[in-house]
Amino acid sequence: MLATPREVSSAREGGPVRDEVSFRGHPMVRSTHATTMEVTTEGHLTEKGDCIIGVGADKGCSGISHAVREGLQRSGAKVTIRIRVGGRTFQAAAQGDSRLELSHPHDIVIRKSGFVSDRTLAVGASAAAKDIPRDMVRLLRSPATTGTLEIEVE
Repeated sequence: MLATPREVSSAREGGPVRDEVSFRGHPMVRSTHATTMEVTTEGHLTEKGDCIIGVGADKGCSGISHAVREGLQRSGAKVTIRIRVGGRTFQAAAQGDSRLELSHPHDIVIRKSGFVSDRTLAVGASAAAKDIPRDMVRLLRSPATTGTLEIEVE
């Protein structure tokens, strides 16, 4: 995927670069995992998916814009994750890592730990699925709810 002109310009100027992932809710969203949060392009969710906060995402890690990918692959890069649902915003800080592959076509996982896989978007996160306010989680239990995961890298 090509970076938008805004992303290319910001990257050259040394400012933050951003990308957004749209997703929707699902009746099985529990958002109780203590160390990760995830959105997926998949349309289904089981009880084991307690880190998943949204389904039907418009991209996985492999679809993240080039400029944001480059930023995420810098160890220690400052990453801000914003989840926007129903007029509410939840924000977490995380870090980039040179080991990030960003190659999974379906999943995006933000981790508190330093574990890296093809699904990992960022590590060292300040929050996980369980930290998302419960009123936002209730909204995410409706398939009619849409949300946005905003990724900002400095």
